[in-house]
Amino acid sequence: MKQTLGYVREHYEHLKPEEWSEDEIQTAGRIIVLRRHGKTAFATFEDERDRLQLCFQFDVLGEKDYTFFKKWVDAGDFIGLVGVPFRTQRGELTLSVKKFTLLSKALRPMPEKYHGLKDMEVRYRQRYADLIANPEVRETFRKRTKIIQTFRRVLDAHGTLEVQTPILSTIAGGANARPFVTHHHTLDIDMYMRIATELHLKRLVVGMLGRVYEIGQQFRNEGMDQRHNPEFTSMEVYWPYGNYVDMMNLAEELIVACADELGGRVINYQGTEIDLNPPFRRATMAELVNEHVGIDFMNITDEEARRQAALRGLEINPSYTRFDILPIFFEEYVEENLIQPTFVIGHPTVISPLSKRNKENPDVTDRFELFIYGWEFANAFSELNDPLDQRERFTDQARKKDEGDEESHPFDEDFINALEYGLPPTGGMGVGIDRTVMLLTDSKSIRDVILFPTMKPKD
Repeated sequence: MKQTLGYVREHYEHLKPEEWSEDEIQTAGRIIVLRRHGKTAFATFEDERDRLQLCFQFDVLGEKDYTFFKKWVDAGDFIGLVGVPFRTQRGELTLSVKKFTLLSKALRPMPEKYHGLKDMEVRYRQRYADLIANPEVRETFRKRTKIIQTFRRVLDAHGTLEVQTPILSTIAGGANARPFVTHHHTLDIDMYMRIATELHLKRLVVGMLGRVYEIGQQFRNEGMDQRHNPEFTSMEVYWPYGNYVDMMNLAEELIVACADELGGRVINYQGTEIDLNPPFRRATMAELVNEHVGIDFMNITDEEARRQAALRGLEINPSYTRFDILPIFFEEYVEENLIQPTFVIGHPTVISPLSKRNKENPDVTDRFELFIYGWEFANAFSELNDPLDQRERFTDQARKKDEGDEESHPFDEDFINALEYGLPPTGGMGVGIDRTVMLLTDSKSIRDVILFPTMKPKD
């Protein structure tokens, strides 16, 4: 039975200098550093999580095995071994190797020794080398898995069914984004890689599956930067008989549960302290713009809104109303200042084609976006379930698409058909997994939390 190096450290940490155990340990791993001294050699040895010193001695292994070791074993090689724990005179917990087997021979040298691969370009292109050289990178991706497991645990505890929906579809809906296009040769039709899972998941709510969620990849043929990768991971969830307030509470629960799993609710991200203790602040988009810019968009005319935009050099369509201009001001002057967790509510209906109108003010919707460190982490609605209203909004989006807006939502007749069967009042939300991992692991770039980020091929 193979024992981990963590097991060795846990069970033999009590050994005093020059004290030996009588136990034999069977383990396996990679030699990271090898230091030869005549008839004795020491190695830094590593398994998936821990490091330990090995001691190879001529007198213990015998001439045949020690000669083989000297000739064939190098840093980077995988070996299996039987050894006895002891602590050296200098206090280093060590395994004295009694016998070993060369399991796999490394034909390339260890990347930039064992203490860290520094070239970011190489790290992203050759993630295997990055993982070998940088234990902290391995830990980041273990934390990523813990975060996803925590999402599942919380959602499952709420009786939410995990499902899988198509990645390829004839319509790229559920978000305003430019899709990747491919061609299905047998059917001789163009198809799109999904940009969101929303419309398929809401069809399942119509079909009486109840609460549903999906964690998976989305694909958007758009720009790349510190926060954006064309292929990314999201979680979308839909609760019948719920609303956007339920989704706010769920978003808080998910973020806090992940923070608790990784060690604490007050975190440091890139030198900034962020307090993830609930409740998070809740404010309307108009209130936040008024707070940061001094313009009350709920109480000015469309003409005045256009004038204020012109004064600031913001390019807008002459037909834009104050509700078209409000989100432009929000993105330009407010977003980056929302450092502590903030739920932004009261989004204009014109930019929320899938969200239910607010009963008190139909110009805005029952929707929120969660911002932390100036970044959007979640987007949620009280879902629009009126097929007539949805048809009208799809028609408006299709018109914008015909006018050249590649990111406008396409008209989806089948989704209208589904709504005509009846969608109960539903709360829905999407959460960016990659950004959540970035925040909770203090990772500067989205490429640091995606195992194989999109890279332009080398010439």
